[in-house]
Amino acid sequence: MAVLNVSVVAADHEVWSGEASMVVAKTVEGEIGILPGHEPLLAILASGEVRVTLNGGESIKAQADDGFLSVENNTVTIVAGQAELV
Repeated sequence: MAVLNVSVVAADHEVWSGEASMVVAKTVEGEIGILPGHEPLLAILASGEVRVTLNGGESIKAQADDGFLSVENNTVTIVAGQAELV
């Protein structure tokens, strides 16, 4: 089964990184869900919650303020001006 390699990074530190089965984030065009095999994507983040669903079903939530989201080859990178786990 394919997995996503996810990194959530603030301007000055790494907030969380690991493997996941799904990522949901708020962009300026609306909420987006990312699953393994997603097409390459670059999106502008809007302030809001980022939800990362781990392979076991648990979830990690972070509050991210502005930045961008990048998806390529099952790697999701979320870079925000400010971000913290909630």
